[in-house]
Order: sequence, then C-alpha cells, then structure tokens
Amino acid sequence: MKCLAILFTFVALSECLVKIPLQREKTRRGMLREKNLLEGFQKTNRDMDTEYITAFSKRGRFKKPLKNLQDLTYYGTIYIGTPPQPFKVLFDTGSSLLWVPSIYCKEKACIRHQRFDPRKSSTFHGTGKRFPIEYGKGSVGVILGRDTVKISSLTISDIEFGLSTSESEDFNKKKYDGILGLGSGRTGSFIDNLMKKGLLEKDEFSVYLSGKTDGSMIIFGGIDQSYFTGRINWIPVKSKYPWWIAVDSILVNSKKIACRDGCQALLDTGTSSLLGPKSEINQIQQAIGKHSFNCRNLHNMPDVVFVINGIQYPLTPQAYTHKDDDHCESGFSSGSKDYDHLILGDMFLREYYSIFDRGNNQVGLAKAV
Repeated sequence: MKCLAILFTFVALSECLVKIPLQREKTRRGMLREKNLLEGFQKTNRDMDTEYITAFSKRGRFKKPLKNLQDLTYYGTIYIGTPPQPFKVLFDTGSSLLWVPSIYCKEKACIRHQRFDPRKSSTFHGTGKRFPIEYGKGSVGVILGRDTVKISSLTISDIEFGLSTSESEDFNKKKYDGILGLGSGRTGSFIDNLMKKGLLEKDEFSVYLSGKTDGSMIIFGGIDQSYFTGRINWIPVKSKYPWWIAVDSILVNSKKIACRDGCQALLDTGTSSLLGPKSEINQIQQAIGKHSFNCRNLHNMPDVVFVINGIQYPLTPQAYTHKDDDHCESGFSSGSKDYDHLILGDMFLREYYSIFDRGNNQVGLAKAV
C-alpha cells in the first residue's frame, strides 16, 4: 500500500516502479479491452505529438505553446480521457472552469467543434451536477464530470471539468472548442485542483503572449526569464476570484485622464482588447484623439500609461491599436455592456509578461521581450 500511494502521487521511487506499473498497466489494458477502446488508445498514442505523451508527471515546470489567431485569441490543444480525445481550448484567466463541447449538446456551436464522448473514456466519472456559465459574450450550460487531462507533458488525473449541454451562438465560429479557466476561488476550479495535487514546482503559472502566430507560451509551475527583461514588479491580488488588481490611475502626457481615484482591474487572457466603464473609456479616447485613424499617424499619438502599485506601465500607440492595412482602430472599448471595472486583456498582456502566483495571491508583471 505504501508503494501504491507513492505511485499515485507521481513520486518515482524505483522500489515501487519495479513492482507496481506492470499490475497497473494490466488493469488499464483490461479496462480498455472490455470497453473496446484498447485499439483506439494505442492508435492515439502513436499519432500524438511527443509533447503530449507522458506516463507519470514529475513535480516541476511544464510549458504549453499557444497559437495566436490574429491577436484575437490564444489557444492550445489539450487531451481529455483514456484514450485521449483532443480539444483546442482558450486559456482564460478570466474564468475558473475547464469545459469542452460534448455529445450531450446538439446545437450548431457544439456540432461544429470537437465533442467529448464520455462513453469512449475508461477513466470518466460523471457527477450529475449542472453548472451555468456566463461570459462577457455568450453563455454555456455544462454537466460536470471527472477525467484525466493532459497538457503538454503534464498529466492530471481525476480533474473536474464541464461537458457542455448547451452553447450560445457566440461560440459558433470560434476557432477553439472550449475554454480552460485559470482563475480561482470556486470549489473545483482547475488551477486550485492542479496545485492541490502537488504537481508544480511552484504554485504559479506565467504567460507570454507574442504578436506572432507562433511563440506564445504558458508555463505551469514557474517562469522563463527569456520572455522578459528587467525586474518583476509584484502586485497584490485584491480578490481570489479570479485575478483582480488595483489600478492607481491612467495617464496621458503625465496627466490623469481616467481612473482618477483608483479602480479595479481584471487581468484577462480571454479578452483581446482593453475594456472598461464607458465614462473611463471615453476619457481615454478623447485623450488619444480618435477611435479610428490612419496608421501613418501613430507616431503623433501619445502613450497611455497605467499606474499600478506605484509603477508605470505604458502602452504605446502601436500596442493599443489594431492595424488593418493603413487603417488603425483603438483597442480601448466599453464593450456591449457598461462595466464597473477595467479588463486588461491581451492588448495589455502582450506588452507585459505575467506571473499568476496563487501561492502568495499576487501577480507579477515585467516588460515582455
């Protein structure tokens, strides 16, 4: 029993690995064969890139490359179940639950994407619990279950996730299938469950968002100094759900033009632009001059500076505009509803390497390379 306990916590002691894996492999193989899944499991492991193949994960740091879709979405492939079923997911610090489309959902948004089939996984366990999710745009209804999840070389057994039973039309044309929430605070949140299993070197993850199609990275369990320059500035998290910080003010030409008395902000990898209350966004737009303009005039426009915990974080005109040929538009928006806080999305996070430190409830920001 001692060896079995050690094995399941992924501690690779040779005295246990000599005796236990053969029995475990036989049990898994038998379960797969009984469900007629063995051939599919073997084929999937042959076809999967070596990045995703692992028998036992060590405690450490794990890198996951992300794809950048036109600076609008950063997503990567994960695998759920045994044998593994692949899903493209948006890695989202603005929510806390992992969910993917499922065979229980018959709507267009689900049918157009990869759907999880729990009948084809020998390690799936249903809970019967249902959970509604509301996003800034769109909503999802899920039923909760538990299964094995693989992210790069990181294998997480018995993790809670949602199987969508309904999805609004907002998800119809999304490049990704589902969302992997990296916020915390709710029971069963993905990141808290991951950390409780003791798989990470540190109870933190960090994010580097590139402006190129490839090159973006999320690192579970630590940081990579090659993605930033200078010092890391640490900021207390104001709320455990998900990643809220306080902004002191917003400056243009050294003058306070918004958030004059301080405001709350969410660091959100799931939002492409920078959102906020209409009154605050209007003041920023007035300060920079226009919402839409010729890209050749960018050099005449001012930086927008966010003062956070006493440190200035400037966004250049090149950083806060979206370019389409010679036409540019401001990335500041009040969205479809009147927010009472700021959402510092990918437009901000591309400029600053971000460390989400769950162990100490703080966020680190450093200038991205």
